Amino acid sequence: MKAVISIDQGTTSTRVVVMTEDGRVAASAQREHRQFFPQPGWVEHDPLEIWENTRELSGLALTRARMRPADVAGVGITNQRETTVLWDAVTGRPVHRAIVWQDARADDLMDRLRSDGHEDAVRARTGLPLASYFSAGKISWMLENVPEARELARTGRLRAGTMDSWLLWNLTGGTDGGIHATDVTNASRTLLMDLETLDWDDGLARLFGIDPDLAAGMLPRIHPSVGEFGTIKGAEPLSGLPVCGILGDQQAATFGQAAFNPGDVKNTYGTGCFLLQNIGTTPETSSHGLVTTVAFQVEDGPAYYALEGSVAVAGSLVQWLRDNLGIIRASEEVEALAGSVADNGGVYFVPAFSGLYAPYWRPDARGLIAGLTGFATAGHLARAALEATAYQSRDVLEAVVADAGQRPEELRVDGGMTVNDELMQFQADILGLPVVRPELVETTAVGAAHAAGLASGVWRDLDEVAGLWREGRRWEPEMSSRERDRLLGRWEQAIQRSLGWAEQG
Repeated sequence: MKAVISIDQGTTSTRVVVMTEDGRVAASAQREHRQFFPQPGWVEHDPLEIWENTRELSGLALTRARMRPADVAGVGITNQRETTVLWDAVTGRPVHRAIVWQDARADDLMDRLRSDGHEDAVRARTGLPLASYFSAGKISWMLENVPEARELARTGRLRAGTMDSWLLWNLTGGTDGGIHATDVTNASRTLLMDLETLDWDDGLARLFGIDPDLAAGMLPRIHPSVGEFGTIKGAEPLSGLPVCGILGDQQAATFGQAAFNPGDVKNTYGTGCFLLQNIGTTPETSSHGLVTTVAFQVEDGPAYYALEGSVAVAGSLVQWLRDNLGIIRASEEVEALAGSVADNGGVYFVPAFSGLYAPYWRPDARGLIAGLTGFATAGHLARAALEATAYQSRDVLEAVVADAGQRPEELRVDGGMTVNDELMQFQADILGLPVVRPELVETTAVGAAHAAGLASGVWRDLDEVAGLWREGRRWEPEMSSRERDRLLGRWEQAIQRSLGWAEQG
């Protein structure tokens, strides 16, 4: 029985998963990496730390699975999207820490471009709003502020990419002929790719201060998500194996949830929260604050697109309660603390630490806790933090419904937070929809494994891959519509109070 390996390079950790032909996870290994916050609103990672973790975890996962490289058909990569790294192709050294998707340092640039009237044209070409969330602003900032980056760009030695490109280049040889490539899902998150042509756009490059003549060498070549990217070289124990699947993390979760048909919807609860609806092979622009993105593309087939709503802070809010406030010692304790109270006690938490993403797109928003009284306890704060994830997901789903004109029959959910049964019940209640969790909740890793297995012949087609999905648990809504409306009314009040805060100094 052949296996596949999935490298899941996430925002807070890297995980390597070994999956067998029957869709079973044989083994996994995971390690957190450091988070750097050099200024308010800035978030960075160390690319070399992440690369070293990836190498070590690959060997550990294979050992735990009691497998050899000969047992593996192929390797898939999924990654935190938009997080951007620039490096020297000759030395292999990054010129700056990776700038993370949550980072807001490009807000001023985006404000200028909006003021100059570029918003509509950029959205029409890329499906994305002008927001610091996406990669182009991060590249532009480094080219402007890191002298080494400018010099390396001038001499043709600079490479730029999202984390999948960084890992692929290192896996396939690095300074010894490493392959500089990405897939259509990651490229669609940069503000630099035309959604129709699925290629880099010279006009967009110029807009962000990237010389199109230099971009050809600096930016990675764009491939379909499912297909061979290159052979691993010198990165033991994976050397000789093909990398044959790459998907941005939310598209990988969509793939892992078998959302292959137009209308299928999934929501992933991780560091952030990301809801995607498959809209088929024609990109459509949202009128309600969503972005249009590439969902996946199988080699020699058309690209499938999705409408997406992104929430910046979900699971990371639990980490904030742990690391910044210290009201829990481990993330797993939040469920018990939130369950120690019967309701939120009137407390609402808007976690707009670096602004609000979909469907608001308000970089001027900031986090707030509303409704505090002397009655409030740590339990109420924990409950409000969990409920914030459900409220934000509801806001995004309502935008999907407004764009699509119909409400889905159910919401498939995945990610680490879905192990919290009380949160999932509250999510079903506040949506008024059934919420369904698969047996394997870490579907980002599952999706990358499925992509690699499809490309390497472990599975024949999408139908066979879809057959691997199995329902784990279902939650039906139990809340009255009157109570739902009351809670949502208070949440909307809290959202309004968070807006404009950053402009008040």
